[in-house]
Amino acid sequence: MADPITNGFVLGSFGWLADAVEHATGWAGLALIAIYSFLISFILPLPSEVVLLAPLNLGTGEVGRYALIILVSGLGKAGGSVFAFHIGQEAKQSGPVIKALRRSKINIVEWSERKTVALARKWGYLGLAMALCVPFFPDTISIYAFSILEEDYAKFAAATFAGSVGRLLVTIVLGAGVIALELPF
Repeated sequence: MADPITNGFVLGSFGWLADAVEHATGWAGLALIAIYSFLISFILPLPSEVVLLAPLNLGTGEVGRYALIILVSGLGKAGGSVFAFHIGQEAKQSGPVIKALRRSKINIVEWSERKTVALARKWGYLGLAMALCVPFFPDTISIYAFSILEEDYAKFAAATFAGSVGRLLVTIVLGAGVIALELPF
């Protein structure tokens, strides 16, 4: 059976959701950002940065719009990460799950032990927040890797919220830097 993530099934099936977020307006758009952020934290391999493109039009001005997007996305991702955390807690109790992951084409367990888990062991919840601050890196990898190692739901949610907020701020700063470099002086 083909892997749905690698053959584009998941992206093809849910790409419409990323497009909907890019064009989200009003308070319903803010709710869509929360749902999208929730889903990408544990199941959808879609970019979290797309939420910054939503033209919400809430009458809050540019700074207010970004602040609301970042807050709502961070809360959505924290909520989804708690769900993923619960799944991770169950998975670490299941030997067959770990064995299946080790036999997969991409050895997720080995990769995460070398990279993400090393960060978790060294820095704990701060490491999770730092890993999630990296723009365009899949959230689900970091979230699931940390969920297997850690045990505190509240600290886990706080770290994913901080990492999500940090990632969006880093993306804004990088985007502003690129725009500034392109402006004629």
